[in-house]
Amino acid sequence: MSKPKIAVIIGSIRPNRFGDKPSNWIFNHAKARTDIDVELVDLKDYPLPLFDAPASDAWMPATDPTAIAWQKKLAEFDGYIFVTAEYNRSVPGALKNAIDHAYTPFIRKSAAFIGYGSVGGARAVEHLRNIAVELQMVPTRQGIHIGGSEFMQIMFGQKTWEETAPVFDQFVPDVLENLVWWTNATKAARDEDAQRKAAE
Repeated sequence: MSKPKIAVIIGSIRPNRFGDKPSNWIFNHAKARTDIDVELVDLKDYPLPLFDAPASDAWMPATDPTAIAWQKKLAEFDGYIFVTAEYNRSVPGALKNAIDHAYTPFIRKSAAFIGYGSVGGARAVEHLRNIAVELQMVPTRQGIHIGGSEFMQIMFGQKTWEETAPVFDQFVPDVLENLVWWTNATKAARDEDAQRKAAE
């Protein structure tokens, strides 16, 4: 079986966003592993319109060129790490819109989550877990929540992310181990399905 490929998705597009920092941090941790390939995927590179298609790609092909490019990029991966802020107790609109533009690339793949905000992005992550289930994904139990005093010190300029990141390093192995396990399991099952269908 070929080495699985994981996407780290930066879930905010704001010019002053914090999300690129933990995204690069988890990307570097994942890149240090020898059993997966990993790529950073930035929503800023896919300026998607508000979803207004007659139906999702589960029912008909997309026609918007950016949406098509976004779906093709997502289809390259076997698993995902979503890095999300919490906006008004949910996910950023840009991330939800991007997810709405793609359904089939996510089917039967694994997902892990990193949240940040006053309560560690916990409510946004919970919403993402439910969305992932609807997309027929396998959301992992393990996640990382950057919040509380650590996040507030960063937001008020009292500390940098680089100074704070070591606090969260201890949680990375568990997150990645479980994501890789489920990624391998779902990839093997999808490969088996593809071989069976090819033989029919």
